[in-house]
Amino acid sequence: MLYTSTRDRSVKVSSAQAIAQGISADGGLFVPESIPQISMEEIVRLASADYVTRAKEILSLYLTDFTDEELDYCVNGAYASGRFSSEKVAPLAEIEPNVHLLELWKGPTCAFKDMALQLLPYLMTVSAKKTADGKTIVILVATSGDTGKAALEGFKDVKDTKILVFYPEDGVSPMQKLQMMTQEGDNVGVCAIRGNFDDAQSGVKRIFSDRAIAEKLAAHNMMFSSANSINWGRLVPQIVYYISAYCDMIADGSITPGAPVNVAVPTGNFGNILAAYYARKMGLPINKLICASNANNVLTDFLTTGVYDRNRTFHATISPSMDILISSNLERLLYDMTDGDDRAVAGYMEQLNTVGRYTVVPEVFAKISALFCAGCCDDAQTKQTIHQVFESDEYLCDTHTAVAVKVYKDYCARTGDQTDTIIASTANPFKFSAAVLEAVGGGLAAGFSEFDVVRQLSVVTGEQIPAPLADLEQRSVRFTDVCDKENMAQAVFQMLGIEG
Repeated sequence: MLYTSTRDRSVKVSSAQAIAQGISADGGLFVPESIPQISMEEIVRLASADYVTRAKEILSLYLTDFTDEELDYCVNGAYASGRFSSEKVAPLAEIEPNVHLLELWKGPTCAFKDMALQLLPYLMTVSAKKTADGKTIVILVATSGDTGKAALEGFKDVKDTKILVFYPEDGVSPMQKLQMMTQEGDNVGVCAIRGNFDDAQSGVKRIFSDRAIAEKLAAHNMMFSSANSINWGRLVPQIVYYISAYCDMIADGSITPGAPVNVAVPTGNFGNILAAYYARKMGLPINKLICASNANNVLTDFLTTGVYDRNRTFHATISPSMDILISSNLERLLYDMTDGDDRAVAGYMEQLNTVGRYTVVPEVFAKISALFCAGCCDDAQTKQTIHQVFESDEYLCDTHTAVAVKVYKDYCARTGDQTDTIIASTANPFKFSAAVLEAVGGGLAAGFSEFDVVRQLSVVTGEQIPAPLADLEQRSVRFTDVCDKENMAQAVFQMLGIEG
């Protein structure tokens, strides 16, 4: 299988090159030339398999230039290493009839990004051996909170790599910030920026596309790649867990093979829900894809009107990983919905860059609206949902998962649809302890430290504090640098020890 660019269909690269490079030289995102298929008979067979086996089989359909031995090395290293606290890796929890929470936060950083970022370092090192000619790969990351820590943890001390993370100084939770500031590893660098996530993401994209910077790195035998979901190696592992969830539902008798399901996803950068879309294209019987946003509802507006407009107020919310106004992975959906019209996609992206707004043609919007439903909720509604789910279902969910639950319930009330639904549960609630504690009525005392709040949340709810978060209290802060968004390139050189 070969991969092309969303902005230039003449590009043809292998999966290894797409992963090692991260983003196409034209600024487009790599996409497979075709989507492989999986039959219901194959899904039924995988229902009796473990997560590692499912991942190997599904990934082999996309990574056709990887040998069986290489895939074994990658998948076993990521998922069979005891790094996940559940043997199922991504287990399901039923909170009410027909509603299944897909718990994607059992990994070492307690967020769904671990599902891909425990695997990506293995994919990256194998890809680099095939394509990078012995260069050190510099992983450059912009994060709204969870990606940064998951990438740092995945790539720490991985040979022939360096990882540099930028995050918005005031745009992540205290726990997310602590996770990054205390990160261990000799090949890691972390820097806050004065701005929001979109500023960080735009800055990273500019650095990627700056030829002079690339040449300077090349002079030091280095090359850039990405661990954000713009990298196909980040996105393709996410397809696996939707198929795996359906397999588990067959195995536990929740559904009969072939029965339709809906999928609801809290999303900001559109990667997590795009993975479900690709799973549907492969043959998974998904009926509706329900896109859930917080107060930064640019995706809700787009999916209900066909107009994407980032020219709006940016809100700092209690679900900060979704505080995004430029949803990068939407570009991949547009490429697919336009039947691979690279010129149209490039035009939309140019409009987004220059005027902050574009409108898709009616034919494309009709295709999108036939499949996607969308909704949003504010912080007050998010807290109310956390409270209601905890009281009625005895389940404690985080601020992002609660957004998806609220939007899903609104969808059901509006449509009457009672189809079995998989809701992506994206983070452990202790990562956002202050908001969750307030939601369940635990109160906040003046002067509480972050770990006081965490302990209080545990007392009030009876839930155990995850060890990776509890251990942070004893770690020393390593990274305190802050830069202006205009100076991110200089910060990269500084973290790499290169003169700017």
